[in-house]
Order: sequence, then C-alpha cells, then structure tokens
Amino acid sequence: MNIFIINAGQTFAHSGGKFNNSVTEWTQTVLDKNQVAYRITNINDDYDAVAEVENYKWADVIIYHMPIWWFQVPYGLKKYIDEVFTAGHQNGMYASDGRSRKNPAINYGKGGLMQGKHYMVTTSWNAPDTAFTLPGEFFEQQSVDDGVLFGFHKMNQFTGMDRIAGFHFHDVEKDATEERISNYRKAYMEHLEHKIQNSYIKV
Repeated sequence: MNIFIINAGQTFAHSGGKFNNSVTEWTQTVLDKNQVAYRITNINDDYDAVAEVENYKWADVIIYHMPIWWFQVPYGLKKYIDEVFTAGHQNGMYASDGRSRKNPAINYGKGGLMQGKHYMVTTSWNAPDTAFTLPGEFFEQQSVDDGVLFGFHKMNQFTGMDRIAGFHFHDVEKDATEERISNYRKAYMEHLEHKIQNSYIKV
C-alpha cells in the first residue's frame, strides 16, 4: 500500500498550520506502525506540478489534511489542485470530462483515469459539531461531507477515485483544550488504523 499525504495547513494571517501539522504527524505514526509506504507534500513548500501528478499516480490512497477557511479549502490548496490536476490531464489522472461529441448530454465526470484508487479527507474547524447537527443552527443540519465538501468530493470522483470516510475536527480554536486534542488524536488514529487494516472500507 502506498499513501500520499497532502498537508494543506496553510500558513496565513493568524494561522500557522500547526494543527494540521500535528494531524499529519499522527498519520505518519499510524502508517509507520503498519509499515505503510508514504510520501508527503506540504502546500507551503515549493512543488513541481508534474512531480505531484506522479505522487497521485504512485499512491493507492490520497489523504488530504486541511483546515476550512470561510467554508472553502485554503487558497493555497486550491492553487495546488488547479495546477496539479491540470498537469494530470491526459497524464494519468483524467483523460477528459467523459462525454462524447455524439451525445454530450450524458457521461459527464466519467473521464477519470484513477479508478481503483481511494482518497480520504480530514478537516479542522472553528465551528462546533453542533453547528451541523442541531435544528436552527448555522449549517441547517447539513453534514460537512454533504455540504461544504460536496464539490471537493466531486472533484476527486471526477478523477475516478473512491471516497473513504474521513474525519472532521470541530471547535479546535475556542475549545482546544489539551484533553480535547488528546481525545481527538486517539479517535483519529483509531479511525485511520481501522481503515488501513480493513482495506479502506469506503463510505
């Protein structure tokens, strides 16, 4: 098994990307324990888009670690995706949008070349989990995956990859107590190890 980790904990303004650095380290600990080969890209570092495509092609599983800024991925990750996915066009990631000129109304999104690969995403939030679950709260009982991350999941599906259930870290600013972070660390590492030992277990 080969795993490619993308650490999208972008350094900007008051954010130092430290929490996602920690999540990346937790992931490495689990992968080392299970003797899994992995590569890591940090979006704050210089990268070559073509080389990053090779990381996608090498990996069996892509793991994205990212904060959510203004209900979107950080702009550094969006730039990375735009550049890398463009470099992956007809280069192992996707061939086309999947349609034919004979019948352009159907088969959109079926031109991916990464069938058999999987991806997983973790997100970190200032928002508490109750903002997604309680009636009358901000996200109107819409889950992270069905709401804010809907387009992100479709992006990965476009390349042919299947989703593995991810993990979302809530309230990591106002309630980032040592106990809370320790509990999150334990729960996430158990989640990841379970996925690895059970051949990913898709959503």
